[in-house]
Amino acid sequence: MDVDHSSAALDLLDYTSGVSFHDQAYLPESEDFQSGLYVGESLQPQEQESLSLGRLSDKSSASEVSLGEDRPADGDSQKDKSSLKSMDSSQDLKQSEDSEEEEGDEHEEEEHDDAAVDIELTLAVDAGVSMDAGASVDVTLADDNSEPEDGEGEELPDHSDDKEQTILLDTTCKMVRWLSAKLGPTVTSRFIARNLLRLLTSCYIGPTRQQFVPSSDENGPLSAGNIYQKRPVLGDQVSKPVLACLVHVAYLYGEPVLTYQYLPYISYLVAPSGGSGGGRLNSRKEAGLLAAVTLTQKIVVCLSDTTLMDILPKISQEVLLPVLGSLTSPAVGFPSGAQARIVLCVKTISLIALICLRIGQEMVQQHLSDTVRNFFGAFSLLQELQDQGLTAELLSSCEVPMMEVPLSNGKLLALDPAVLMELQKVFNPEMAYITYIPFSCLLGDVIRMVVPNHSLVEKLASLYLEKVNPKNLQVVSQEQTQNVACSDQDMRGAEPFSSHHEDSHSGTFGSVLVGNRIQVPVDTQREGLGLLRLSAGTDGFIPSSSNEENTLKCDLPRSTHTLCGNWLAYWQYEIGVSQHDPRFHFHQIKLQSFSGHSGAIKCVAPLSSEDFFLSGSKDKTVRLWPLYNYGDGTSEVPPRFTYTEHKKSVFYVSQLEASQHVVSCDGTVHIWDQFTGKLLRTFDELESKVPITAVTTMPPPYHSISVASADSVLRFIDHRKPGLQHEFRLASGVSAGLIRCLAVSPNGRSVMAGFSSGFIVLLDTRTGLIMRGWPAHEGDLLQIKAAEGNVLISSSSDHSLTVWKELEQKPLHHYKSASEPIHTFDLYGNEVVTGTVANKIGVYSMLESSALPISTTKLSSENFRGTLTSLAVLPTKCHLLLGSDNGVIRLLA
Repeated sequence: MDVDHSSAALDLLDYTSGVSFHDQAYLPESEDFQSGLYVGESLQPQEQESLSLGRLSDKSSASEVSLGEDRPADGDSQKDKSSLKSMDSSQDLKQSEDSEEEEGDEHEEEEHDDAAVDIELTLAVDAGVSMDAGASVDVTLADDNSEPEDGEGEELPDHSDDKEQTILLDTTCKMVRWLSAKLGPTVTSRFIARNLLRLLTSCYIGPTRQQFVPSSDENGPLSAGNIYQKRPVLGDQVSKPVLACLVHVAYLYGEPVLTYQYLPYISYLVAPSGGSGGGRLNSRKEAGLLAAVTLTQKIVVCLSDTTLMDILPKISQEVLLPVLGSLTSPAVGFPSGAQARIVLCVKTISLIALICLRIGQEMVQQHLSDTVRNFFGAFSLLQELQDQGLTAELLSSCEVPMMEVPLSNGKLLALDPAVLMELQKVFNPEMAYITYIPFSCLLGDVIRMVVPNHSLVEKLASLYLEKVNPKNLQVVSQEQTQNVACSDQDMRGAEPFSSHHEDSHSGTFGSVLVGNRIQVPVDTQREGLGLLRLSAGTDGFIPSSSNEENTLKCDLPRSTHTLCGNWLAYWQYEIGVSQHDPRFHFHQIKLQSFSGHSGAIKCVAPLSSEDFFLSGSKDKTVRLWPLYNYGDGTSEVPPRFTYTEHKKSVFYVSQLEASQHVVSCDGTVHIWDQFTGKLLRTFDELESKVPITAVTTMPPPYHSISVASADSVLRFIDHRKPGLQHEFRLASGVSAGLIRCLAVSPNGRSVMAGFSSGFIVLLDTRTGLIMRGWPAHEGDLLQIKAAEGNVLISSSSDHSLTVWKELEQKPLHHYKSASEPIHTFDLYGNEVVTGTVANKIGVYSMLESSALPISTTKLSSENFRGTLTSLAVLPTKCHLLLGSDNGVIRLLA
């Protein structure tokens, strides 16, 4: 605390509502966000209640499941150390990324987000951090090409900066996972998943992020590899924590997240740019293609067979074909040149192979014929252009930016000579070899019907194999073929399809088809099928069942929070709403019911984190309820805790945010621990000599509670100190009546008291002086609330709702309810959400001068039964809590 604050505390010690300033923490401007995290310090006592959702613990729960990433053993920590990059290399990565960004970005909104997270991406490269794939959520970021086991014991020098970065990234990822469960599906999808998707693209920006890196599979016996995840690039390592968080969101809320949010965003990323279809991509579009293919692969692994078949046409038409269009187009240039095309080509063909493995030969012929045909058609196109004399030497001397070449089918092909040179570097005999052979093994004779130019591609593959092994290969043994594959891999750096040890229990591209799995006996050898058949006969295409990262299928668990029914319908609507829409939209969608009270609901109060809420009732109890999504909207949720120490009807309940305690009142104020239910202190009418009529809590960082009594005296108490802190008489005469309601300003500097006569008194808590008192209404005050900017809102039995400025005589707005008074309301930004005994929900704007509400909705008997008694808005989630006289509380949106 600085000196100014300390001196101010000494001067104003007697006028701080019973709280000395040396007990307080002065919060920065981001106070609202920080206050939302206060509850994190009090989560431990909830252990006994088994609140596993959204909690960082080692216990397993329905919401904490494996993300499909490898869990490194304890000894792997030394391997992680060996993969740590230097700070200089991280700066080089960032500089190269920034230089690519200068080429232009089509989406201004995304540029701002990417700049904010570049540091985090750099950390991912530097730190090589690992997060647990289960409850601890560790995702391995270290280079897979680590030291052998005999060198694991060597200690590396401790780099404090790298260690701090590792801890920072690990903590950030765990926080994202925790918030994803805590905030619920709509807020998570709108504000967390959206930004994670944008961040994923940033992981692949720049030529450095698109360089192939060694893999542990290359140095081993080549037994754990599969054909769709063999050549990782640096961007794949950087993107691992982002993908892990995205998959975790899908684990929490089910397949709809994959199909309704991720897949449409992928379609947006790969959609062709506007214009004539030619030109050069910018660096972000290039990275978006790589990110889209990587994420699609994750989606395909997580989808069930039924869902995959349902959306397969969409994946083919909106993802694969547009990607292939950019990949094979001779008029579309890549900023990173041939390297980016090679990476995209390998990733795309790996994705297609994964889908083929999932759906089988017949479905490939039915649904993916165009996709496979378009990919291999690029070889025929380049061969035709080469036959016309368009060689690399000729193109290198050509200065024409764009030229048109007639094709054999009579059409004119627009091409860029520089782009054509890129294509010739990509679709060469080596690419034909590493792509066509797996598909020929996977599809068998079907490939001859799917790929019309199969003879040309076979010829190119044979040329490549003859180049790397010029021996007589017409009669070659399986051992020789395996040696060739291994030597090929050493020459090329990362051969995607390599040999495998004998394994009769794994799926492979052999001749025995078991469902969608292809199994090869141990002694099976391909003989007499020619060169291609021999080299493809090895077991190098077997997906490892021991490696979760390379699995073909990983079904999402059936979570209790999976979106379905009304929750799914509301979530689908919300993810399409702009993040900048300030309006409160009420659609009367029933999301949850909370049953347990036997009397009318008198008050409801959401906690600041909006994951729980409190309710007080005529049945003399206060109940704590969870707000996590559950079921299809028709389910009833029991209370998590019931407080039963009250002797009369409870008319007030709220959370004292600074201390995380609950304050409830039935004429006696009870202060108790919200996690254990332990009563900390009571304050009753015997201490104030007259009945208590209204209560309110001070905002953080204050610990005070304001209590009004029937003698028009406002008292401040602090549960940490005995007795009263201050007393202020607000009205000396009897004409003002009883204090019906209290409200405190968001900064805690003023308290408003509403009287039964319609009179309002404004008290300055810093000096104890009454700043203003005025007759605001003609009838009894029903409720008062304070808002930012010294604004207060009051409702009265005279059917009016009025917005006031604290020190101004005239009201800012005056609304009149036509049929019944507004007995309950809450605030949402610059709007007031109101409720009446006729079960009508109205929304009034404080920015418009109109006396009529923006919208009025009559609650249907299907969604709400009984009479509306209390209302509370969940501002972050845009939900409404509605209490009724029958003791049931309902959550509507």
